[in-house]
Amino acid sequence: MIKDIMNANDSATPNSREIAILKENFPSCFRADGSFDIERFKEFLSDKIAVTGEGYELKFLGKNYARLLASIDTTTVVVPDEEHNSKPENANSENVYISGDNLDGLKHLLKSYSNKVKMIYIDPPYNTGTDGFVYNDSFNFTVEELSEKLSISEEQAQRILDLTKRGSASHSAWLMFMYPRLLLARDLLKKDGVIFISIDDNEQANLKLICDDVFGEENFIGNFIINSAPNARDYGHIGKMHEYCFFYAKNNDETKTNMLPDNDKNFKYEDDKGGFNIHPLYNSNEAFHKENRPNLFYPFYLYLDEPCKDGFFKIGLEKKANSIEIYPPKSLKNNVQFVWRWGKEKARKFINQEIIGYQTNSNEYRIVQKMRHSEKLIRSILSDTKYSSRRGTAEVEELLKGKIFSFPKPVSLISDLIKVGMNEDDIILDFFSGSGTTAHSVMQLNAEDGGNRKFIMVQLPEKVKEGSVAEKAGYLTIDQIGMERIIRAAKSIKEEYPDTTADLGFKHFTLKEPATDTIDKLEKFDPDENKLFAEKSLLDDFGKPTILSTWLVRDGYGLTANAEELDFAGYKGYYTGKHLYLIDSELSNKAIEAIVVKYETDGNFNPENVVLFGYSFTWTEMEALKINLKRLKDTEKNLRINFDIRY
Repeated sequence: MIKDIMNANDSATPNSREIAILKENFPSCFRADGSFDIERFKEFLSDKIAVTGEGYELKFLGKNYARLLASIDTTTVVVPDEEHNSKPENANSENVYISGDNLDGLKHLLKSYSNKVKMIYIDPPYNTGTDGFVYNDSFNFTVEELSEKLSISEEQAQRILDLTKRGSASHSAWLMFMYPRLLLARDLLKKDGVIFISIDDNEQANLKLICDDVFGEENFIGNFIINSAPNARDYGHIGKMHEYCFFYAKNNDETKTNMLPDNDKNFKYEDDKGGFNIHPLYNSNEAFHKENRPNLFYPFYLYLDEPCKDGFFKIGLEKKANSIEIYPPKSLKNNVQFVWRWGKEKARKFINQEIIGYQTNSNEYRIVQKMRHSEKLIRSILSDTKYSSRRGTAEVEELLKGKIFSFPKPVSLISDLIKVGMNEDDIILDFFSGSGTTAHSVMQLNAEDGGNRKFIMVQLPEKVKEGSVAEKAGYLTIDQIGMERIIRAAKSIKEEYPDTTADLGFKHFTLKEPATDTIDKLEKFDPDENKLFAEKSLLDDFGKPTILSTWLVRDGYGLTANAEELDFAGYKGYYTGKHLYLIDSELSNKAIEAIVVKYETDGNFNPENVVLFGYSFTWTEMEALKINLKRLKDTEKNLRINFDIRY
């Protein structure tokens, strides 16, 4: 458990995550001594990828330190809020709220939600100088340790430590804060996942560079300009009205986004399915061209002998007599060869249904997509006043009865981004949850359209300002404000949609570092020297619910999973999926026999892993369990049990 993680962290380096990925996917490129064979790796790349000697990258003080922080595992534990989670509205909820540092939260989430999150939205600190951002972390590296880990001079190591310990708000400090969080966030996204990041002028240029570094410049989709202050704020020389929201994909080739509903839209054309308008099928973004998207460059054939009404023609992917070959056009500005927005297989599926040939008034032939269902593309300039900070402030004031939170994002903004970025049964993550607008938006949309979107919120339990309206209203920390907003929003939504079956609850967990005296016990306990005695007080220090919740996340079951409690001759075990968890002390011979009998007689009981909280057991108890479980290899089930002792 914690001790195991602490030991592993001692050997962590800035590239530990990358090396692990290489070992998993290119094991033949590692020699027997563990060194990496770069020449062998180049052989894998030859004829598959263009390698250039030119370099262009974002560099800042502490970049390797930030990569190191992403590689180090968290020693926090997951503490369930049992009273809250047991309430009827929360007991079966699949929504999650985490109180804790989001760097720790992301590391826990990766163990269960890697490649499972469809959309991330974050509204991080803007580093305006007045928003309270200063960089501090709890990692206690010495100058010598950091110098060795990062292979830098002690002078450079000292400069980095000065940033981490003295509360810097410099650009380097902000980048060092954001970089590991974005690295981990990328790994949470599904292959077709997307991320939206709100920002203003102070760090928008740096954010673009850091996102290009993390997600890849080719995965930049766009940058929204949001009319956040329609009446403008006086910033000296200029009335500032706007903020930004960057839009990146994990993999642009895989990304699927949606149109926004447009209830005021009029259709120009009609077919047997109903009304539609048309939109060119080619991608006019010059970042996507023939050289880097060859799979999206191919010809259609427009069949002149098969006209339809309104200037449309049937098309195909096979050449016929009296047909015209049509490729995507080139850019008029710099002659870049555009590509289609759809791949060939998708085009084949919808040919002459949702894509068709068209002759313009100037007698040009094009391939166009039918745009139906009163939908429109989201525009890069979001100018409607429904997106303003004033609207967001009013929404929170109405729910919480006061000016409790400054400049929250409005529900309309997050709702529209959700409509574009995810489907009705996907997961969205917001790890700068703030007032909880993202959670509110998810519940509202689910109630409106019957969707089953799920949210995961992470918020640092940062203290509210002394003497603030929030403090006077009884709120001590920001996460308390966020959770109360979600609870009140859920009540309001239920009143508006009394028949809704939407999930309007959430499970709450807090991330906590073990106390100092607990750490001392962990470090002093040596399994080889303490064979005859258990350290039972550690179970009391952590608490069984905390140990179980932390392990369920670690083993991939997520934060909303429930382990079944089983009785083994008076001893309680916890079973789910492929794992049987044994946490309590005093494992008797009768309990061990009951576990073995359960394996032998219950066809639905087949955990491949038996996990023990190592401090609760003596060497004698563990050996007795091991010996008896080996009997199962000779039974009809022929099970080989993995015996996992965690410290």
